[in-house]
Amino acid sequence: MNKPQTYVGIHNDKFGGMTQIGQVIKDAWLFGLIPEEQTCEGWTLTALEQLHDKVTACWQGHGYRVADLPPELRERHTRIHEQAMQRARELGWDPEEDINSEE
Repeated sequence: MNKPQTYVGIHNDKFGGMTQIGQVIKDAWLFGLIPEEQTCEGWTLTALEQLHDKVTACWQGHGYRVADLPPELRERHTRIHEQAMQRARELGWDPEEDINSEE
């Protein structure tokens, strides 16, 4: 029987979590679904999918728009994402490269 594949953790992920899974984790922190210290290292794909579903449900209640978040959550969103972008840049992330690779 094969051992299920597990996630490396947001801090070990590409550029410190500048991936789809990293986005889910940052949004889970935002909504308080998991503590900000939780990196999800060792989580299975199933557990990450369940977290994604919970994050999606939270965003639905806010119209999927940061502008529609209450002030406290908007401030938390800004802090979490600014810290993530700073860490990613320190690791060599170039947002322009991500945009150009999607074209």
